[in-house]
Amino acid sequence: MADKSNFTQEEWTLLLESPMMAGMAITAADPSGLWGLLKESFASGSALARAMTDPGSNPLVKALATDFSTSEARSAARDGLKAKLANSKTAELKTKSIEALRQVSAVLRAKAPGDAADFKSWLRQISQATAEAASEGGGLLGLGGVQVSEAEKATLAEISNALD
Repeated sequence: MADKSNFTQEEWTLLLESPMMAGMAITAADPSGLWGLLKESFASGSALARAMTDPGSNPLVKALATDFSTSEARSAARDGLKAKLANSKTAELKTKSIEALRQVSAVLRAKAPGDAADFKSWLRQISQATAEAASEGGGLLGLGGVQVSEAEKATLAEISNALD
């Protein structure tokens, strides 16, 4: 069972960023306006909160979520995201997010092989929940839209591939 002590500070920060990256890739794939953005952002935040309280959560996921609840960890994740994504266009956000998830996968394989599958599954769940959080397309208030757009479906496949 891995925890924060198994990783360098840089690796742990990458893991802290990963739930946001999993959601951001989906949001960038098919932006759905301000209301959709809020709903999609809430999906990854909810996953972190559930991971802390769910007795069935993987221990590494729980350790990360618990650490993320501290201002120090949130600042590290926020600063890391700013550095990686500054001045990026929407399409670049998706590409950079997926590349970061590929790096997360490599770190997990190397440093926490016993927890890697569960952690990556959790990130896939965050991506799926984000994709399902807001309807795409349609008219006023998303009426007539689809739950998961073709662009989001393609991005879900890219995320799954990045996480092996």
